[in-house]
Amino acid sequence: MTTAHDAVVLAGGAAQRLGGADKPGVRVGGRALLDRVLAACRGAGRTVVVGDPRPTVHPVRWTREDPPGGGPLAALGAGVAQTGADVLLVLSADLPFLDEDTVRRLLAALADDPGAEAALLTDAGGRDQPLVAAYRSGPLRRGLAELSRAHGGLAGLPLRFLTGNLQLTRVAAGPLASFDCDTWEDIATARARIREHGTVLDEWITAVKDELGIELDVDTGVLLDLARDAAHGVARPAAPLTTFLVGYAAARAEGGGPEAVAEAARKAAALAQRWAAEQDEAG
Repeated sequence: MTTAHDAVVLAGGAAQRLGGADKPGVRVGGRALLDRVLAACRGAGRTVVVGDPRPTVHPVRWTREDPPGGGPLAALGAGVAQTGADVLLVLSADLPFLDEDTVRRLLAALADDPGAEAALLTDAGGRDQPLVAAYRSGPLRRGLAELSRAHGGLAGLPLRFLTGNLQLTRVAAGPLASFDCDTWEDIATARARIREHGTVLDEWITAVKDELGIELDVDTGVLLDLARDAAHGVARPAAPLTTFLVGYAAARAEGGGPEAVAEAARKAAALAQRWAAEQDEAG
């Protein structure tokens, strides 16, 4: 069971190494970087984005640090002020490969260590990533308040001033979870990575579901097998039309969940196999 939590996403940086481009809106795999991060933290009770408002696929609450451009610690303080949960997920908006599994691992690591005040992701080099982390809100709020009093505000302060005073537990990152996009070269690398043979299909399906507002998880292997059977056993154009009809039938079925998709696909695949068998007999 996932710990109840809110999320704070920092999306207001100057993006100087991108020439001042609107980094949260830069698209990787047809989806804005911000939307990709919001998809990974969709389980949050409330999601606060610190940055300039813009259309997003998932509903969020907007806020801004004062003054704008005051740095990540000031932005974090502004975001935390808009939350109410005991556990806060804190993320930057430039993580194209962040996924829900990584988010669950961070939350689980914090829950499993009662003495920890934050669970930070570490990258492949073992470096802490304080903007890919889960925090207990009490210690986080106290730490921010103490820094603000000591320095007359949070603007311009480095994040290490905060994490250096917290009890931390750490979660090792997967090969891509901590990859962030600071330069156009990083953007190009991310765009190339999602088009690799082993990832392009999952990326495309996720992008379509996000675009259409679908949260249904189905066995894509079953649908691909069905498309193959329809294409080979009937005619090539039958593949996309058959999978469309399976989706339509599943949506109309009572419940309309993954089981309905699997059952409709099973029936259609059996029909395609009977169709092909008749052709073999005639041939």
